[in-house]
Amino acid sequence: MTIVLRIFAWLLAAAVTFATLGPASYRPHSHLGQDGEHAFAFILIGVAFGLAYSRNRPRTAMIAVVMIGVIELLQLWAPGRHARLEDFVVDALTACVGLVIAAGLDWALQRMRAATNAS
Repeated sequence: MTIVLRIFAWLLAAAVTFATLGPASYRPHSHLGQDGEHAFAFILIGVAFGLAYSRNRPRTAMIAVVMIGVIELLQLWAPGRHARLEDFVVDALTACVGLVIAAGLDWALQRMRAATNAS
């Protein structure tokens, strides 16, 4: 199951990277607005990577924040794109929220397994 989660997490990261750095016409748009779209995408990234790499979530969080910063800076060289501190903050914070959600899901699953085994 871990390999499937890891493949999904990396495919999701590739899709978000393409949406961030690729042509603006290919980027999906929704009624959530720019910050809402960023928040939704990076919460999903955080949950996906949090479930796929559960052994050391603090390290996963640090790597995620650095990579989000790199993606934001790469927009300086992407035509029609712009690097903004606000986007970095929203993306990094919501990815960390996603990691916390993944940790909560793991905790709840472990509790349910322990309760089932005790029965």
